[in-house]
Amino acid sequence: MIAQVTSPAESNLGVIVAVVAIVVVVVIFAIIAKFFKTWLRARLAKAPVSMSNMLGMWLRKVPYSLVVDTRITAVKAGLEVSTDKLEAHYLAGGDIEDCVLALIAAEKAGIPLTFDRACAIDLAVKGTSKTVLEAVRTSINPRVIDCPNPNAGQTRLTAVARDGIAVAVRARVTVRTNLERFVGGATEETIVARVGEGIVSAVGSAMSYKDVLERPEGISDKVLEKGVDASTAFTVLSIDIADVDVAGNVGARLQAEQAEADKQIAQAKAEVRRAAAVATEQEMSARTQEMRAKVVEAESEIPMAIAEAFRNGNLGVIDYARYQNVVADTKMRENIAQAPQV
Repeated sequence: MIAQVTSPAESNLGVIVAVVAIVVVVVIFAIIAKFFKTWLRARLAKAPVSMSNMLGMWLRKVPYSLVVDTRITAVKAGLEVSTDKLEAHYLAGGDIEDCVLALIAAEKAGIPLTFDRACAIDLAVKGTSKTVLEAVRTSINPRVIDCPNPNAGQTRLTAVARDGIAVAVRARVTVRTNLERFVGGATEETIVARVGEGIVSAVGSAMSYKDVLERPEGISDKVLEKGVDASTAFTVLSIDIADVDVAGNVGARLQAEQAEADKQIAQAKAEVRRAAAVATEQEMSARTQEMRAKVVEAESEIPMAIAEAFRNGNLGVIDYARYQNVVADTKMRENIAQAPQV
């Protein structure tokens, strides 16, 4: 017999192949050992997920165990949600557990909700205190909103009826989430603002505050007619007036303030007229003094005129004596007139 001789190169190649085969077997065994428990759990729950899918999720740094458990929860509730959709929503930053729980709650309550819609709502409320599960629960169990919002530091809305009496009103609005308008719809603040506007308008259109106190439900009817839930994420079920009371006589206070303002205006105008009268009086006094000065100036020329008449022979001694008598008589009469009466 001829012995077959194996070359060193062939021997090394065989070793390498054997090592590679061992490594492959070890890797396959490690993968099976890593994912077997999760794979078996999904298989027993009749929500099978292949190991290749779990390996792909692991390589993409997706928590495969969370995805599988969420799929098991959905399948057990009678919902079929693929791992691809769950993984895609997780990679988008969504909460797959809340989405599945919201779908289960909606399905049990008979509310139409698709997985894509739930994912859209979940991504829309990301970064806020709300969740898609809360939105579905509010759709099932209506929520009550206080109007005005106590957190804003105001407990009552004050409106004035036509008779000038102010009325303080507090309302409670029962709303239910409208899942069709939840994405892009206005929030609770809009509901509170619209209801507050409607209350002020309804009270302001009342002829008397007594009408408001007698029929507070009239406010609710008028506010509901305005459609305050239009383009919002909610459907308003009812608006209940929780409290209504008289806040004060605003009309009388405004009239008093107007009267005070009118009085101040009248006083200002009177002061203007008084100042004008004083100015006129001062002007007349100045003119009187001016005229007196002219009279004194004219009187100072009388002696010179008399002297001139004497020189020219136009005035005699007798005439001058008569003139002096007239002057003396005039002064005597003035003194008698100024003397106090006994």
